[in-house]
This record gives sequence, structure tokens and C-alpha cells, in this order.
Amino acid sequence: MQSGNALPQGRVVRARFTSQALAGNPLGDPTERELVVYLPPGYDDATQAERRYPVIFVLTGYMGSGVQFLNWSAFTKTLPQQLDELAARENDSGAVIAVFPDCFTAYGGSQYINSSAVGNYDDYLLELARHVDATYRTHGDGGRGICGHSSGGYGALIGGMRHPEVWNAVGCRSGDMGFDLCYLRDMPALCNASQRTEGDLARLLSEILAKERKSGDDFAALSMLAMAACYAPNPAAQPLPFDIPVDLATCAIIPAVWARWLAHDPLELLDQSAVQAALRSLKLLYFECGRRDEYLLHFGARRLDRKLAALGIPHTYEESDDGHSGTAYRYPLVIAKLAAALAH
Repeated sequence: MQSGNALPQGRVVRARFTSQALAGNPLGDPTERELVVYLPPGYDDATQAERRYPVIFVLTGYMGSGVQFLNWSAFTKTLPQQLDELAARENDSGAVIAVFPDCFTAYGGSQYINSSAVGNYDDYLLELARHVDATYRTHGDGGRGICGHSSGGYGALIGGMRHPEVWNAVGCRSGDMGFDLCYLRDMPALCNASQRTEGDLARLLSEILAKERKSGDDFAALSMLAMAACYAPNPAAQPLPFDIPVDLATCAIIPAVWARWLAHDPLELLDQSAVQAALRSLKLLYFECGRRDEYLLHFGARRLDRKLAALGIPHTYEESDDGHSGTAYRYPLVIAKLAAALAH
């Protein structure tokens, strides 16, 4: 791994993992996937052969996959390079094992939840957690963190809400929440796009996926179809096995379907006592957002901050002078907070 400086370097493992959780998934997506794991400086040192480390799963946003964290870009550092710097800056206390999973789907993403229309991606992450613990020198129970950006931030937060015994610290960056603001704004694009195929969403989906050059409206429509598949699967629906929450002709909300979407909104989930108990048990609940987020996610984050405060649930919320994109520089900041919380 090239670093461009004299810092001790970690090692990136690019392995293959065959999932049982994704076997038979309805989209026919691969069950064997690349699993990228970053091992910190000193991991391979024979004098530290007994040392164990916190492990942090890092989830990408919609349309992303874990391997993207290795991509070189001008005047920036890869995430492994940033993690090398973190380990050195924190006098080695910031040394972590980081896992970059591949949860891409034929629709572009999974939201990291189980869906009969997409596949069992919540189960897949739990499966990977067990595999990583069995393969590398992790702390295991009590030493796992999860973080991500956008859809990945949503997946991290939902993971902490549902499985605090597995994900002991959560870092959510610009995560999907406040569905009325972040999703309904793109429903007109889906309705307009559906006119091209006389309301035939299966044909619309096929045409968008077949395009070599997709427009902004194409991506907006595709993302809403993907979200519908995650949040409102319906095996009886035809021709696609999920429900859209608006009337395609008028863009009017269909209350019964929209309620199924909202059941996945972190702001709604927080009303459940089990979710409140889960979040109270975390070693860290940290979330952040840019105050200029184009998807209006900062408003949802502020609502979450207020609800958590009213419930007396420990958390930290921060805002930065950012929009939704171009914020990869914040990953080491979030991971450092998780590492400190998970330190044994």
C-alpha cells in the first residue's frame, strides 16, 4: 500500500467471502463477494502477535461498495492511508481493524436491511462480523463499531438500534432520516420518469439500468425504486415485488404504503422502547451532518438530536460546514471517536 510518507503502514487484505445469508437472494446478486479488510501497523509484528484490536465496519453510501475506499484520488488520501495516520497520531491507541463490505445490489444498494425484494443484508453484516472475529485478532464482543455515510450512515444507525450486542459503538455520517424531507423530494422525478413507459415501472427500471449514460433524473428515479424495494417489499405486487408510496399520475401520497416506509425511519423507530434501550446500551452513539446537505438530512439529524435529548439517551451530534458530498475527510474523525469508545 503506497502512503507517500514514512509512517508505519497497515496492510490491506482483499479476500473472497461466500455468504449464506445472501443465498437465493431475489435479484440474483452474487453470494461470493470481495471483502476488504485493513489491518493496522504492527498487526504482523511477531512481538505483538497476541494483541487484539477494535474492529470497525465502514459502510458506503448508495451506489457504493467497500473497495472504493482504496481508490486513489488527486490530493487526497485513501482511507487506509488515513487510518495509518490515525494510528500514528493517537500513539497507536487509534489502531483499528477496519472492514469495508460489499453490499451493492442490482438496484444500486440495500440500505443494509433485510428485504424480501432485495436480500438479507442485515443478516449479511452479522455474518461478516462473525467471520471477521474468527479470522482476525479482534476484541470480539464489546469491541465492534460500525459507521458509514448517507445510506451507510443509515445502515450503521439501524444496526445499533437492532443489534447493540453486535455493534457496540455507532458513527452515522449524513445518514438517511426524516424520510418526509429526504425522500419525498425525489418522488416527482420518479413520477415524471414513469410517463416514459406509461407507468410500467419494470420497463422503466430495465431502461434506466441499460443506459450507458444515466441522467440526474434517472438516478433519482432509480434510487426511489431501490428504496421502495428495501422499505416496502410486497411479493404479491406486479410487475415489481414492492410498493411505491405515491400515485404515479398525481404524485399524491398513498398513506398505507408511506406508513410502511416510515416504519424504517430512525425518527419513527426511536419511539420504540426496545430501540431506546438498545441505544442506551451503546458505548458511543455519534452522528453528524453537513449544515448544507442537499438532501436536507441535517434537518432529520437535528430532529434526532432533540428526540434523543428529550429521552435522556447519551449521544453526540455535530454539524460541519459541508454539503452531502466531499466529506470523506471526516472518516478518520469518526473512526477515532469509535476507537476511543471501544478501547479495552
